[in-house]
Amino acid sequence: MIDEKIKEKIVLALDVETLEEAKKLVDELNPYVGTFKVGLQLYTGFGNEIIDYIKSKNSNFFLDVKLMDIPNTVKKASENIVLRGANFYNVHALGGLEMMKQSKEGAYKAAEKLGKKPPLILAVTVLTSISQEVLDNEIKVNTQVRELAINLAKLAKEAGLDGVVASVHELRAIKEACGEDFKVLCPGIRPLWSLKDDQKRIATPAQALKDGADFLVIGRAVTAAEDRVEAMKKIYEETGVI
Repeated sequence: MIDEKIKEKIVLALDVETLEEAKKLVDELNPYVGTFKVGLQLYTGFGNEIIDYIKSKNSNFFLDVKLMDIPNTVKKASENIVLRGANFYNVHALGGLEMMKQSKEGAYKAAEKLGKKPPLILAVTVLTSISQEVLDNEIKVNTQVRELAINLAKLAKEAGLDGVVASVHELRAIKEACGEDFKVLCPGIRPLWSLKDDQKRIATPAQALKDGADFLVIGRAVTAAEDRVEAMKKIYEETGVI
């Protein structure tokens, strides 16, 4: 039996090549997934079609487009995202305080116009593909990954956003700095039996839940599996609920 409290935390990344494959994932895994993540790959190829399909299944969707532009442009884009019915979406915290405030203003304005609850708005702190080595040698940012993620989380909270996208490795520190009600969505979730792929700062589902993650983004561990339903069941088993 599916634990609904765990289900609502699971976000499945629909990072696939075709619309047909995305639809198949939605059909197969809808009973196990709280929210389907539509990222740049899928959105730029089949945006409205896949969004309409997810909504037709009465499922939630997270529009993972990581907005970052001048504040007014982000405000207008946020309005459009809400009009498309997103349950949550994200912006880059590096876009700054005013940009994040404008995003919230646009989203709440559109939600009020529709007479509906505003979506969750999350700020991306540091991508899980970014290691300390990349920060030091390529981006030339003279700070630790953990410190940067915490500072950006504090900025997002100041802007009035609902939470952040951050690695499990920064999760507890962010909760301590911003409060337990401040949402943290954790990518880089890899079951014990899964390969690490290109993400550096990863964690298991059980570890993430133990540390207080509000949402877990799960992708290739399930979407690339031969039996995807079985792979999802194994993730539930790993968290101790099946």
